[in-house]
Amino acid sequence: MDRVKQEFSKSPSQEKVAMMLLRHGIRVEKGVAYCGGIEQSDAALARAAGVDRRVVRSTLDRISEDPELDRLFSKLRSMLLLADVAPEIGCTTLEIVPTDATMPGIVAAVTDVVFRGGLSVRQAVVDDPGIRADSHLIVVVDGELPARLLPAIKGCRGVSSVILR
Repeated sequence: MDRVKQEFSKSPSQEKVAMMLLRHGIRVEKGVAYCGGIEQSDAALARAAGVDRRVVRSTLDRISEDPELDRLFSKLRSMLLLADVAPEIGCTTLEIVPTDATMPGIVAAVTDVVFRGGLSVRQAVVDDPGIRADSHLIVVVDGELPARLLPAIKGCRGVSSVILR
């Protein structure tokens, strides 16, 4: 993320496009953007980023022409996040706000509490938009989370707060 911000620091519009591509896992190959195997038009990306389509085109070309950026963006992959559909599939979503996102062991501690509570973790994702202060851990648990587990999760080292969705 730092390398991308540094590369595009003199062009805020291009930086906006590049960060959006990263955030959504949109792959860039030979100047073409893909979400999974689906090609994304410059115009659609421009609308999503709030920029002109020519900014998107120049950003994609710049990414493809720089070997380091090309290696990064050509390996991106979008991923299904179960958090928003959890109630529909019989799951519970926990959003964990860390006291310090660089602290090791937060994921292990939270998932251990869930495991000891007799539940399975369907998905665990650390959402880091590039600024560690904004990082959150999203944990999707199979079934309903018993209320008795919330204090134990809140008491885990490195957990500032727990949002139950």
